[in-house]
Amino acid sequence: MPTLKIYEVLALTCYFRHLGKVFEKTGIKVNSQNRMEIDKIIRNLVGANSMNCSVTWREVKNRVLEDEAGFVSILKESWEKNKS
Repeated sequence: MPTLKIYEVLALTCYFRHLGKVFEKTGIKVNSQNRMEIDKIIRNLVGANSMNCSVTWREVKNRVLEDEAGFVSILKESWEKNKS
């Protein structure tokens, strides 16, 4: 993966601002070091192959509206598995 500049990282994770409660429920503390890793996990979970924030957010929003508790659970599990 090519090296990204900070504004590119923020653009890819622009949808994070909508997920504060989801991250709180998972216990994930988002910071500049883990943003891209979390984004990758979320894009994999929702099947968003695009690096486009709007496309990813549309998929994430649908999943959260459909089953927030389920999304929180699978995100937490994926994050913990990724850390080990």
